[in-house]
Amino acid sequence: MFNGAPGNGTNSRGNGMPCVNGDGPLVHRIKPDRKQSSPMAPAFMVSAPGKVIVFGEHSVVYGKAAIAAAISLRSYLHVTTLSKSKRTVSLRFTDVDLVHTWNIDELPWDAFQQPSKKKSYYSLVTELDPDLIAALEPHVDVSPGSPEDVRRVHRNGAFAFLYLFLSLGSPSFPGCLYTLRSTIPIGAGLGSSASIAVCVSAALLIQLRTLSGPHPDQPPEEARLQMERINRWAFVYEMCIHGNPSGVDNTVATQGKAVVFQRLDYKKPPVVKPFWDFPELPLLLVDTKQPKSTAHEVAKVGELNRMRPKIVASILDAMDKVASSATELIADDKFDEKEEESLAKVGELMTINHGLLVSLGVSHPRLERVRELVDHEGIGWTKLTGAGGGGCSITLLRPGVSREKLDKLEERLDRDNFAKFQATLGGDGVGVLWPAILKNGTKEDEEGGMEIDLEKFLNAEGTEGVEKLVGVHGDGGEREGWKFWRVESL
Repeated sequence: MFNGAPGNGTNSRGNGMPCVNGDGPLVHRIKPDRKQSSPMAPAFMVSAPGKVIVFGEHSVVYGKAAIAAAISLRSYLHVTTLSKSKRTVSLRFTDVDLVHTWNIDELPWDAFQQPSKKKSYYSLVTELDPDLIAALEPHVDVSPGSPEDVRRVHRNGAFAFLYLFLSLGSPSFPGCLYTLRSTIPIGAGLGSSASIAVCVSAALLIQLRTLSGPHPDQPPEEARLQMERINRWAFVYEMCIHGNPSGVDNTVATQGKAVVFQRLDYKKPPVVKPFWDFPELPLLLVDTKQPKSTAHEVAKVGELNRMRPKIVASILDAMDKVASSATELIADDKFDEKEEESLAKVGELMTINHGLLVSLGVSHPRLERVRELVDHEGIGWTKLTGAGGGGCSITLLRPGVSREKLDKLEERLDRDNFAKFQATLGGDGVGVLWPAILKNGTKEDEEGGMEIDLEKFLNAEGTEGVEKLVGVHGDGGEREGWKFWRVESL
């Protein structure tokens, strides 16, 4: 089993220097192969969001309910189909400097095509096959000249991709280029690997023509079924990366909006209930840039629970009540995400949740500094998200906050070396741009839009450049071209 992954916190260049997410050194020095003749299909793109835990960190470990929601920071996968004569598949994950090409005819198809091993696009895979893992090992020894920590990340990315590619594909699969960029900070607990997993899963299923839509008139039952197919294979990708994932991150990245999840039995997957009516809320996401260890923070709470079981039990019960209160509040017909009164009630619950997490000892001075700066300006309600001990905080923004106050906050955050992202909570899940053409305010708009070719995609500068070029949302709202599977509650 391969462990560690792009979503597990390693993001460095071959010389040991960290990469700015979405702006690694490969972005500006990779030149795409010259255009192939007679493409079999137009280039297309798939995008999926990251996630944050809004309520219930740590208490979820003890069987309590938690809420996770999609954020508007996303991964973008560009897929180019090559001419029939080109028998290679290439993977370019620029954020972690992974570039590798395989000869399709030399991959271990025999192992994956055995009748007892062969899977269908609708199969439910709950564990990885040891024989298939062994068959892939000679093909995932990528980046031999890189440091071991980088090689581990690259091996995992290659392994997860190939496991899906060979499980879903066949020896007649066309040659392709899969190029991924992301605006999600890596290793910050924001579901970056799950976002990638959903992109890869959806792209392969689209190429197999097993998904119809998404389109506005699609029946909800059909949309649910197709998202479930994407989610099942994204979970397989996550198993390749993490071994025993909860399934929460890939579910949020697939469906968008939010989910309520609860693990009542650690021998079984958690119960995950979609929260289809979760509203879109204004969010300020701050990365403290303080490295954290989820295992360490979970162990810390475990030790406190061993020493003070009654006190910790009462804190966990209170966190459970906060999560259930938030669910009831947001699901109420009277809840209006545009009114401060409604947002304030959610914000108060976020503040309480953070205080309970502080009492468990999982905050950090950097997280408390963010809260101090936000509270001083009266901009919103802040809590840590994820395991704590560093990582990220989320702030639910008050409506109508002045630009002056936001600028002052951003200046102080910059001065203290925080990374900030204004985002939306509870947005869309997986989306498709077919073909890869968007209107970008250029003269090409009059002819139908700008074709997003590989060179443009690779050379977009940083996360802002990626969003400007291919982002699912522009200044005027949703951009024409991107389509999403959307389901409302029954």
